[in-house]
Amino acid sequence: MNLSEGFIRRPVMTVLLNLAIVVAGALSLNFIPVAALPSYNTPVINVWANLPGASSEDMAIAVALPLEQQFQTIPFVSQISSTSTLGHSDAAAVDVQAALLRAQRALPLEMTAPPNYRKVNPADSPVLFVTLNSPSLDTRDLQAYADQVIVPNLSTLAGVAQISVFGAKRYAVRIRLLPEALQGRNLTVDDVRVALIAANANTPLGTLDGPRQILTVQANRQLRSAAEFGDLIISSRGGVPVRLRDIARVEDSYESVKSFASFNGEPSISLAVFRLPDANTVQVVDAAKTALNDLKSQLPASIAMRITNDRSVSVREALHDVTLTLIGTIILVVLVIFLFLRRFVATAIPSLSLPVSLMGALAMLWGLNYSLDNISLLGLTLAVGLVVDDAIVVLENIVRHVENGVPPFQAALRGAREVGFTVISISTSLVAVFIPVFFMPGVIGLLLHEFAVVVGLAILASAFVSLSLVPKCWLRAFSRTRPTRDLPEPWSDPSSTVSMRSWAPTPAA
Repeated sequence: MNLSEGFIRRPVMTVLLNLAIVVAGALSLNFIPVAALPSYNTPVINVWANLPGASSEDMAIAVALPLEQQFQTIPFVSQISSTSTLGHSDAAAVDVQAALLRAQRALPLEMTAPPNYRKVNPADSPVLFVTLNSPSLDTRDLQAYADQVIVPNLSTLAGVAQISVFGAKRYAVRIRLLPEALQGRNLTVDDVRVALIAANANTPLGTLDGPRQILTVQANRQLRSAAEFGDLIISSRGGVPVRLRDIARVEDSYESVKSFASFNGEPSISLAVFRLPDANTVQVVDAAKTALNDLKSQLPASIAMRITNDRSVSVREALHDVTLTLIGTIILVVLVIFLFLRRFVATAIPSLSLPVSLMGALAMLWGLNYSLDNISLLGLTLAVGLVVDDAIVVLENIVRHVENGVPPFQAALRGAREVGFTVISISTSLVAVFIPVFFMPGVIGLLLHEFAVVVGLAILASAFVSLSLVPKCWLRAFSRTRPTRDLPEPWSDPSSTVSMRSWAPTPAA
């Protein structure tokens, strides 16, 4: 069976098919995600729970323990660890979403937000840091502009997964109770808590049904400033109302007073932009920069918005360095081929397998939803020295038959047929070498998984090119006569006395 015969006899199909592979690889460069490292799902999940005001012991008993009890029911969990600090708790597991839903009923009612989780992935680090500061505005005003203007706009961009705020200074009213004042009025902390909850409720009051219309009863009972909280009546003693300002110091403050962020010595807040796993880092950063420039007109002139960390710069530089290494590798491989073959045409033909094989690997890489990163480019660089082997084997066997007197067309058919199975077996063996890397467990295995895929795809593409394009290109370069396809093969009959030269094909018109 001659796998190359159909390609040799149909030159137009062969050229168009290989050209389509190159075009597909070139087009995939515009769509394939670009990142520093491959994106993969690690078997680790971090869970955060926050209960403001709780001690470490309370967090461990009231929050961490119920979560761990639910996490232990998840199958295939190898390890669970938790860390509790003042008001915060952290845990890790394989899959915790269902466990969190079951554990919510056992958590304290005072938790302002349910626990949240996020898979750990080294490739999920922020791709862009934006710092906001102003010499005239307070940090809580900066926080309001960030929450209401910048974050909603950036979150709608394609490829953006999450916007995190560091150094957040959200507005809050801080109440510091005075123990002597409470004791003098015979009040307890629980009395103050119940009064605050009742006074700051936000519940629907109902509707009024009329003959022609329905009216919704609205009453905004929420308190919005320290002054309004201070006027709140906590209790009545002897007909005299006891207000909150009589038993506590009420002041406008922030949710957290133990965190602080600065830029060049000035108070500021920072926004971290995270990308989706399959998003292009460079495209996400460029889109975020464009959106930030458009948002400057909606912000006060005193707000300075600076980009303090742009990960696309390091990604571009890393890809540029690896690309230069790839180009240098290609040049060295071509020079080595020329050093041994010492013929320009014989060197150029195997070299054609390089762009077709690499572009074909890129096209299949995009089809399999992989990314273009340092690991995949490393695989392409390594594959440069492997993809030319098959082409050299096919070319040398065809040249051997020509040197023995076989006509070029028949030499191409016979040479490709003889080494066709060999090329397939060699390529299969090379791909088999990377199978252990493909199935390597652990985080390192997940990181090198893409490397094994890229090398394997490049080798398979090179086998196809060597059996399709290489014989036809050699025949086009060395044969200037029209092959006679219906002539017998005299060299296959030992009794034939006809000279080899008598079977030479008729010159082309």
